[in-house]
Parts: sequence; C-alpha cells; structure tokens
Amino acid sequence: MIEGLDRTPLTRDFFDRPVLEVAPDLLGRTLVRITGDGPIELRLTEVEAYAGEIDPGSHAFRGRTARNSVMFGPPGHAYVYFTYGMWHCLNLVCGPEGVASGVLLRAGEVQVGAELSRKRRTSARSDRELAKGPARLATALDIDRGLNGTDAIAHPGAPLSVLHGTPPPRDLVRNGPRTGVGGDGAAHPWRFWIDGDPTVSLYRPHAPRRRAT
Repeated sequence: MIEGLDRTPLTRDFFDRPVLEVAPDLLGRTLVRITGDGPIELRLTEVEAYAGEIDPGSHAFRGRTARNSVMFGPPGHAYVYFTYGMWHCLNLVCGPEGVASGVLLRAGEVQVGAELSRKRRTSARSDRELAKGPARLATALDIDRGLNGTDAIAHPGAPLSVLHGTPPPRDLVRNGPRTGVGGDGAAHPWRFWIDGDPTVSLYRPHAPRRRAT
C-alpha cells in the first residue's frame, strides 16, 4: 500500500460526465487489478478520449455492434478489445448511458505488485516500461476479453476498481493528437498525459498500411 495515497474509490458519478472531462481527470488515479496471484496497483499517467458516434477515431463511430456495445454504458464499466490479433486494450466507459464514449488507458506506473507484472512483461527493460503503452498496460495487469463489461466501481471482490489516487497539478497535464489515429479523427487533441513522467509512451502518428502489389 502506498503511504499517503487517497484510497477513496471513484463513484459512478465520476464517470457519468463528458469524456473530455473524465479523460484528463483520470490522470494520477490508481487503477486496482485483483488477480489470482495478488493485487496490482497502477497510477495512470496517459490516456486518450474517444467520443463514440461523433468521433471518427472511435470504435462506436458507426453505431452499436456486438463488439462495442459496452461503450454505450452504463458508465464506470470496462471495455476491453483485442487488436492486431495479439493484444488487448483496456478502456473505461463514461458519459450518460446510451451515448457511447470511453477512455483508453495508455500508460501508467505500477506501484504495487510489480513482481507480478514483471512475470507477464518479461521483455520490459525496467519497471518504467511495464505499462508504457496500452497493450503493455493490459498485459502487465492481466487484462483480457474476459473482463469486458466488468463494473469498475469498487465493490467487494471486484477484479477492477479505480481509487482517487494522487492527481497531478493541472499545469503538468498536457494534451495532443491521439497515437495512431488517422483520417478525420487525427486532428482531435484528445490524448492526455502527465508532463515529464517517464512511464508515458512515445507519440506515434498514424501510418497508413501499404497495400501489397
């Protein structure tokens, strides 16, 4: 347990707000993952906002599907998707129920249970790299599609929850374009991070895939 950490759980009301309010407000919060091997706690340092049907970068831009239905609420639930045939990514749903939006958890500092994360992230060269990027974060926390739809509002035995933690001063919060988002969604400066934090991932612009000739 981190000394001085505010362990008050975030409530449903915290997530029942517009995604562009929730996303930067998640920085510095503590994500708690209870695994079969023990707890892992991570301080969030980088996130991205996705605004559903008004956002070309969102999975929900073209409406509800079986894959993205969790994004339509209720708020405070986990939306987990599988990408590139090998990685999982973890999002937290926000906004009013029936309106899709979510925050992609891109990076964080593992503060409790690093020994568990190291076993899952054997290629990490240091603890700073354990959750430096969304796929790495999900791997470090043992996140998979089995947690899709999980309620992250704290209750006894919950596999996921979010605590108040230690939000950074507002003057350390930065924002810019989202990593790897192309097309009409590329211009939105909806990636948020804590300036100077060594666990924040490198920004990479969208790179169109080349078609085979």
